[in-house]
Formats: sequence, C-alpha cells, structure tokens
Amino acid sequence: MMSNIDVLLEVKNLVTEFSTEDEIVKAVNEISFTLHRGETIGIVGESGSGKSVTSLSVMQLIPNPPGRITSGEIIYHSKNNGPVDLTKVSTKDMRKYRGNEIAMIFQEPMTSLNPVYTCGDQVMEAIMLHQKISKKEAREKTLQLFKQVQLPRPEQMLDTYPHQISGGQKQRVMIAMAMSCTPSILIADEPTTALDVTVQKTILDLMLKLQRQHDMGILFITHDLGVIAELADRVIVMYKGKIVEQGPVLDIFSNPQHPYTKGLLACRPPLGKRLHFLPTVSDFMEHTENGEIIEKPKSVSEVLASAEITAAEREIQHKEIYSRSKILQLKNIKTYFPIKKGMFGKVSDYVKAVDDISVDVYEGETLGLVGESGCGKTTLGRTILRLIEPTSGLILYKGQDITNLPPKEMRSLRKDIQIIFQDPYSSLNPRITIGEAIMEPMQVHGILKNDKERKERVMELLKRVNMTEQQFYRYPHEFSGGQRQRICIARALALQPQFIICDESVSALDVSVQAQVLNLLNELKKEFKFTYIFISHDLSVVKFMSDRMVVMNKGKIEEMGDADQIYNNPQTDYTKKLISSIPKGQLQDIQASIETKKNYRAPIQT
Repeated sequence: MMSNIDVLLEVKNLVTEFSTEDEIVKAVNEISFTLHRGETIGIVGESGSGKSVTSLSVMQLIPNPPGRITSGEIIYHSKNNGPVDLTKVSTKDMRKYRGNEIAMIFQEPMTSLNPVYTCGDQVMEAIMLHQKISKKEAREKTLQLFKQVQLPRPEQMLDTYPHQISGGQKQRVMIAMAMSCTPSILIADEPTTALDVTVQKTILDLMLKLQRQHDMGILFITHDLGVIAELADRVIVMYKGKIVEQGPVLDIFSNPQHPYTKGLLACRPPLGKRLHFLPTVSDFMEHTENGEIIEKPKSVSEVLASAEITAAEREIQHKEIYSRSKILQLKNIKTYFPIKKGMFGKVSDYVKAVDDISVDVYEGETLGLVGESGCGKTTLGRTILRLIEPTSGLILYKGQDITNLPPKEMRSLRKDIQIIFQDPYSSLNPRITIGEAIMEPMQVHGILKNDKERKERVMELLKRVNMTEQQFYRYPHEFSGGQRQRICIARALALQPQFIICDESVSALDVSVQAQVLNLLNELKKEFKFTYIFISHDLSVVKFMSDRMVVMNKGKIEEMGDADQIYNNPQTDYTKKLISSIPKGQLQDIQASIETKKNYRAPIQT
C-alpha cells in the first residue's frame, strides 16, 4: 500500500444535489475515491452521469442555487497547509487553492477564454494572481509555458486573441494557464472531445509529460474509453450519479463487471470489423419500472458478432450502389479565401481551403470526408451547398450544373440537399420551440397545405428520431446534446431531401448517444434511400458509416477509396499518421502503456 504522503485527494461519500421546480436531483450520489501523487484516474460515463459535477464539486464551483454539496468530505492534502476539507473552506480561502494548487482544464476552451483579452494576457493574469512577480517576469514565464505546450510561433501567440487560433491551439493555451502555477492536481474535463486525433494525441502526450515533470495527480474526465485506455492508471465508471465500477485500467478493459461498463466498451465503432449497427448500452442492460437494473446475459463479443457484416455481404451492397447513377459530381473545385494586407486592403495572398477537388458521389452511397482541422472538409461541404461560393470548378447535381444557379433556384434546390451542422445548439433558435424550428423550413418551402398538416408531420418525425410528441412544445435549452442532434436530424428530414451532408454531427456526443445517432442515420438511409456525405475528424466513425472515404489534407485529396481498404492499407504517410493517432483501447496497447509508465515512476498501488 502507498503511504499517506502519496495521497493528494480523498473524496468520501460525496452528495451534490440540484433543486428543480419538481424535484431534487442527486447529480452525485454517495461517491468515494482516492487520488495519489503521480496517478491518473479516468472518470467515464454518459452526459448526466455526474462526472463533470464531481470535478466542479472538488473545485467548489457548483452554482448555488440551484446546486449544493449536501454531505460528504473532499479532503485535499495541500503541499503548504496539510489536509483540508474543501467543503468547509470559505470562498475567499478557496481562491488560494483553486488555480494555484488545483487547476482545471474545461471542456470548451472558447467559452473559457475571454474574447477581449489576448491569450498571453489571460495566462499572465493567472500567474500574477497567485505569484508575486512583475508583469515582465509573468510575460517571460508565459512565453516559456507556450513553448512547453508546443504552441506554434509562441512570441506572436502572446498577442493573439482566442478567435484567431484553432481549437487545438486554444486548448493548449488552457493547459498553459492550468500549468502556470505547477498545481498538485490537474482536473481535465473532456479536454480533447472535439479535437482531431492527431492534435488529441499531442495533447495527451503533453499532459503525461507535464505529469512526469511535476508529479501531478490527474483526474481525466471523458466519455471516450479509448482515450482512458492510453492515459489512466485507474478507471471510475459513473452512471446516474453513482460509481458502478472502479479498478485498475487493465482489469476494467479485460474483465468489465457491470453491464453499463460493457455497453460503453462496445459502443465505440470497432476498427477491425465492419458492423450492420453499433451496440448500445441497452443491448447489455434494461430498467424495471422501479428503476432497478436488469443485466442481459450477453458478452461484448457476442453482441459484436451478431452485428458483423461479412465481406461477401459488403461486396453485394457495393455492387448495387456503384451500378446506380451519380447524384453529385465535383469537377476541379477550388474555394480560396483572400488574405488582405495594408491600409487599402490589398489582396496579398490566398488561403486555399479547397484546392482542385474532383470526386463523384453515387445514389445511396455514404462518402466519408476525413482529415484534421483546416484540411478543407467543412469548406467543401458548404461549397457543395453554395453556402460558400466556389472560386472555380463545376458542381453537378443530378447532371445539372448548379455552380452559378441564381439564388431563387438554389433556394428551391436546397429542399433536396440538406445539412446537419456540428453544433446543434447554435443551429437552433433558442426563442422558439423545437416543434416550430422543425416546421419553419416546411413553411418557407410551402410543404403541405397548412400548419395543421405540418404539425402532424413534425409529430411523426419526432417519433421517427426516438423523441416524444410532448417535446414539440419544449425549447432547445431543455434538451441534452444528443437530443438536440436528433432535433436537427428531424428538421433536415422535414423537407424530404435526397442528399444530406452531415458535418461533424456526432463529434461532441457521448459514445453511447453517438452510437444511437449513427444507427438512426443508417436506418433512415435505408428507409428513405438517402445519399450522405459524412464529414468528421474521427476516422473510426467515418469508417463505420462510409462506403468510400476521402482523406483530405491542406485542401487537397490525399487518398480516396474503399473505407476498409484505406484503413487496412493506407498509402500515404499522412493517412498512416491519422490512423496511428486513433486511441484504440486494445488490451495490448494498455499493457504497453503500463510498461511505459513503469519506466518513469513507481507503479501505483491500491
């Protein structure tokens, strides 16, 4: 056993409640765990499981009202003050620990960074708040931190505003801020959810490197068990506010005990198999009327075997798809954005977001577009819809040249071609109910005779995307991320399109909710004979969804072909790098990770 000197944090029987008009919800319900120095604990679970509330409870950031810690202890072993129960510390005294000894990286860096201050100023502010040093010394320390987190052009980055840098760069600024006072505990709440696999791998490697340097304890919160497999020493699985399983990472992955854990492990698209559908948590467990969990007697391997597609089946499917006509043809599409400089805004250069792309899409096909942020995949999707005008090239839809179609005719054509955007919350008007949001495009395009018929159609669509008729009258903020994405899918279906572009439409969803949405998209494809372009940075999701895959890099096509063949036999170094960066969660990878950690620290004992 480890000595008490190694203990950093003890959470004992913690209960955190939120009051609503109807009831009191126990978001965290009697949980206990211990974090040691140099240890990484992965906390996993779906949205609403209580994992983020646990981290906010430790930081004493629960908004009161409506939330409050009602019982339990959070004992932090401070390097300066010894053991202290954070639940009993005053708001003023908590500032000594928060940001200084216990730091947090939040899920969404854009909402965590102040848009009116430069990145450098925001990190400097954190340093000067906790350390008695001059502004010049704080600036120099910030520069060193930016170099440490491998930000490009660190000197210029000091004077850059958050909106001027990418998501991965903003996340590195947040890590620099969190690490500015060399904390004893780093809490990372979904820090890599919306990042490319290559950027994610860099961030994870960076966190482990900083942990080695400072002997930190890390609480890493995520819904992605593949990430946990590569990073964590121990895993805590949370479900509806409770810990349902915890133990060493190898034990959890090799022999999960709780049906919920089995479901989470099975939800992520497997890279080595081709499946008809993705397993979900409901394949492993169900609830009785009084809320008790009933385990279904199925193993992960049994469920995956029942869903598997054979090579012969896939060959028959593809023979049928590629005997059909081409629904979309892109010929030498270029979309350039001018870079203007000088007093008179003279164009000095161009950003070649899409650079000479030619590709055909067949009726009933799902074409996957994959690549890192900035590769041009989203710009290409929006160029097809003429939401962004192409600089040159031809867009043919069902043989008709739509490249220069007048706005009125283009608006009419958009009934046929719909898009599901990445962020469902910003896609929905917060002031109107979701029923009205789905009806609105039907009214614009004059679909059906009157609003009574349209409302009936919306009710049918809500049921089709596994929602209820009663939810017609509710507002976007009353739904979870997965539910909002289903609402956006229903809105896209309302116009009865034939072609749908899915732009990162599942990137921010829990793996279990993601599996449900991907299964739904495939069911709808079969039922309504849709054609999809599926855009994502997640190669495992694109591989599951796609018949063919296009790998993009710097506006150009790096590689194109059958999705399975590209994964199994990538031809370019760029594609190989993308594939090698995917956190696979295989047992051999976990064992290799454990061996690597042994080389730089003594093993964590429990």
